Amino acid sequence: MSDVVLVTAALPYANGSIHLGHLVEYIMTDIYVRALRMTGKEAIFICADDTHGTPIELNARKAGVAPEEFVARFAKEHLEDFTAFGIAFDSFHSTNSEENRRWVHEIFDALKAKNLIEKRPLEQFYDEQAQQFLPDRFVKGTCPFCGTSEQFGDVCEACGKTYDPSDLKEPYSVLTNTKPVRRTSEHLFVNLQTLEHELRAWFEEEGHLQPAIRNFVRGWLEAGLKDWCISRDTPYFGFPIPGEPGKYFYVWVDAPIGYISSTEAWAKSRGTPHRLTELWREGKMKLVHVIGKDIVYFHTLFWPALLASANLKKPDYVHVHGFLTVEGKKMSKTRGTFVQARTYLEHLDPLYLRWFYASRLGSSADDIDLSAEEFANIVNAELVNNVANLVSRGAKFLANKIDGKYASDFADLRSYQAEIQRMVEEAIICYEKFDQAGAMSLATKIATRGNRIFQENEPWKLVKKDPEAARKIVTLCLNLARAAVVLVAPAAPDFAQRAYKMLGLQGGPQRFAEAVAFDLLDTKVGDGDILAQRISKEHLERIFEASKPVNPEAKSTTAVSAPAPIIEPIEDEITIDTFSQIDLRVGLVVDAQSIPEAKKLLKLSIDLGEGRLRTIFAGLAQIYNPDELTGKKVVVVANLKPRKMRFGVSEGMVLAAGKQASIIDPGAETEIGSRIS
Repeated sequence: MSDVVLVTAALPYANGSIHLGHLVEYIMTDIYVRALRMTGKEAIFICADDTHGTPIELNARKAGVAPEEFVARFAKEHLEDFTAFGIAFDSFHSTNSEENRRWVHEIFDALKAKNLIEKRPLEQFYDEQAQQFLPDRFVKGTCPFCGTSEQFGDVCEACGKTYDPSDLKEPYSVLTNTKPVRRTSEHLFVNLQTLEHELRAWFEEEGHLQPAIRNFVRGWLEAGLKDWCISRDTPYFGFPIPGEPGKYFYVWVDAPIGYISSTEAWAKSRGTPHRLTELWREGKMKLVHVIGKDIVYFHTLFWPALLASANLKKPDYVHVHGFLTVEGKKMSKTRGTFVQARTYLEHLDPLYLRWFYASRLGSSADDIDLSAEEFANIVNAELVNNVANLVSRGAKFLANKIDGKYASDFADLRSYQAEIQRMVEEAIICYEKFDQAGAMSLATKIATRGNRIFQENEPWKLVKKDPEAARKIVTLCLNLARAAVVLVAPAAPDFAQRAYKMLGLQGGPQRFAEAVAFDLLDTKVGDGDILAQRISKEHLERIFEASKPVNPEAKSTTAVSAPAPIIEPIEDEITIDTFSQIDLRVGLVVDAQSIPEAKKLLKLSIDLGEGRLRTIFAGLAQIYNPDELTGKKVVVVANLKPRKMRFGVSEGMVLAAGKQASIIDPGAETEIGSRIS
């Protein structure tokens, strides 16, 4: 692979908000770019808002604003949403820019110079009620090949085949739901057949496409290339075609050219305009496009044809991903599974979605499914209970049980380094092949190994008789934790930076080589707050509920009630006098121990400020490790009658919430023994 890689994600259309389906692609691409940089490559992440077309023209008119103002609003919103999810573009530009207009004209002139442009009459669908010609995506009907209904006029989302809108069965206008008529208008076409030899040569080279996608494209080539209409009639928001009054460049001409103009904007912003020539004209880069499977035809035939005609760099690799389904079904506004990015952000940390997507995204174009239960299980098992837990329990053990310092060495250092080196090399290959699930699996295996060593050696017991031996065990575990953190850093950059701070390191991981450094030796651990918190499936279910449309009839007559929260049934009412009898106090867990005879219980020694320690047996063993609780403040029912158990007497109850039994945090500033009222 070239040391310079220019990576693009498909341009979001400036006609709507970003949703979780969109984020599959942008998170995937961001992870890929971050991983490349951690190998030492220069990875340039390019994107832009796709701003032209009839939908923009019509919706801007409905909103009572100019199209330029309409697309500017969405550009601002899109970039804010991407930034909130940790997606960091080097350039996020606009197709409605002077740079893009110039590039469109240059490529159009190149097509004309090679006699690849032909003008001829075209019969199109026309909406008599709306009084305008209908673009492909403004016609819907039944696919002529597979019979799937509600398909657009250019490509079937079910079978992937392309066709002319006139081929649709039972077509209708999406503007007025009326049956369109046929009318003729003069249009410009690109003769793709003339470029077939060049396109086939690009296609036949190995490595440009995934095997399944290659078969798709082969079928299109063997069926014969059709001429491509590149003009549209007014009213249309876009670039006028020189010398063709009332005609505009089709959005699929100027949209991919946005990759080039966004690169130009990046090069100029850095004061290195020459980089544009190096990359696109001289081809001194590897060019990688990341797209959804609904736009394969445009990126593997039309786009390479435009580039070839202008002697510009053609794609080295087009990576195609699948769609997002939710609970096994297509995203649905009615069911609330068509979730906007901003709705998710109101409820959950973006870390969890990035982690889930990375754990499920392989190198194929298969769809991935977002299930509330699986989402919670993966986040809790892989992130919270595994990687985050290893960092937190190890660092806090050294800080609280010894003197916060790593050992100067530990046994089998070299053998561990060699083993991790092999796993890092394998993870890098996974990342480069877009097998992000494979890379994440390797990282979690390392963390699992560290947690097992920690648990089997029981340093919380060992420290009482041999503190230095305990120090060495925990030092080994934290070096393994660091390796896992480095490998997940492309998927969870903010988490990795916070974990590094807790480990006593500066900044965040910069290179994969840091995973095998094993140099957390003879230095101090750092400090830090909770790295990640457990979630439940109800968190995502609440997001689905919040995403359901408001009942239009109820909205017109009365306020709509808030959706019912997803909780256990409320118990019978009590009086304030009954509640006032409960004495809730802030306590500090001084020590926590496992009970071999009771897998669900932990023995806690808690300071309530009474001048003695209370023993409380809490059913938290399947949720927390003993060392996780040591040093934590908790809420205790202090006046609960002591209960005699076969392990001893329990003198109170620790409050916890939810099915995951997360302890209730009274806050770091609360004083031990203070009453909660």
